[in-house]
Amino acid sequence: MGQRQDRRPARRRDRQGAGTAQVSKIVQPVNRLPIYDLLDEEGVQLIHQKSLEILRDIGIAFLDDEAQSILKTHGVKVQDNIAYFDPDLILSYVRKAPAQFIQLARNPERNVIVGGHHQIFAPVYGPPFVVDSDQGRREATLKDFDNFVKLAYLSPYMHHSGGTIVEPTDEHTDTRHLDMVFSHIRHSDKPFMGSVTSGQNAADSVAMAEILFGKEEIRQNPALISLINVSSPRRLDDRMLGALMVYARARQAMILSPFVLSGAMAPVSIAGTVIQLNAEALATIAFAQMVEAGTPIVYGAFQSTIDLQSGAPVFGAPESQLALFASAQMARFYGVPFRSGGMFASSKIADSQAAYESVMAMYPVMQAHVNFVLHAAGWLEGGLSAGYEKFVMDCELLGMYHTFAQGIDLSDEALAMESIAQVEPGGHHL
Repeated sequence: MGQRQDRRPARRRDRQGAGTAQVSKIVQPVNRLPIYDLLDEEGVQLIHQKSLEILRDIGIAFLDDEAQSILKTHGVKVQDNIAYFDPDLILSYVRKAPAQFIQLARNPERNVIVGGHHQIFAPVYGPPFVVDSDQGRREATLKDFDNFVKLAYLSPYMHHSGGTIVEPTDEHTDTRHLDMVFSHIRHSDKPFMGSVTSGQNAADSVAMAEILFGKEEIRQNPALISLINVSSPRRLDDRMLGALMVYARARQAMILSPFVLSGAMAPVSIAGTVIQLNAEALATIAFAQMVEAGTPIVYGAFQSTIDLQSGAPVFGAPESQLALFASAQMARFYGVPFRSGGMFASSKIADSQAAYESVMAMYPVMQAHVNFVLHAAGWLEGGLSAGYEKFVMDCELLGMYHTFAQGIDLSDEALAMESIAQVEPGGHHL
């Protein structure tokens, strides 16, 4: 006991000096694979024009009085909570969004570039349950949240700490957003996301980021990126709009992402899903620029399908991946960063089903050059659970995808002509 007590002060000094554990740094990948364009130019134009028809003739619901006032001020027709956008007007605002931006991290060496051919892998987002081999499935706690933040920090293939990795159900709903943001700050030096459950919670996240980075610094480059979901079909509610307006006014980045299950929240056809999703994304992007021109945004697309017999969501299905390719192509058409994909799986445990579904879901992410990949590790049970073992397995896969994204090195050293010449026929290169 005495020997243990003698070691404690030294350990404490080590912790204070180091701050966080030393983690090997893998450079954020720049995808060098050929981009897979599923649509031809005519297909892109068709989806573009049909999306503009939806915005002009059918409209998008904005369920917030202040948001409606902003829309009207910028020339948008609003009637019975439905906003109708002139095509030229909406495109003029979409063009104000930056094609690329930097998100700050507590450790400047871990700043990330959002856009271009750069890719960011971030953890699962939102499950209320966790799964591990010792305790099985249970409600997530703040301790679980801390554990996943630490796991994301320790993985060299995870460039981002994420947001609501799991929902800490043991903390009060009015304050748990503070606990989660603080956990990201305390246990990691990677970039992180803010809260979107209300405008006030978003304001709290901004205030914490200002303390950590400085108010003027985060207006130059965002310290937060947050997930704003469209309540498909064609609706933005007051909570999402409240958070969106707070973040836009603070010039913090947002992933503006329709959440679509084909056959339930969008037409069952892939084309119909992509057209509706594209219209919803354009309306949200334009509104963010109306609040604050130049606000960094990411065109988001969460699309999956449902089993038409049971109504349950299906993950890893080929229809979802085809929609991903098309949505990524539309984001490139508008010149903005893109978010989609992840290690999706319907399986309840980290088994072979989870493995093949995740690989099926993730491979198109690399082909489509998705910039921000949320749910890149830990996803189970259609997003209801985060798995400890699944998280580690997914991070191993991410390491493989890092190598895959590099393509083939054709430098003189990699060609290895000297080594080939030195080895006799039938010899070896060990």
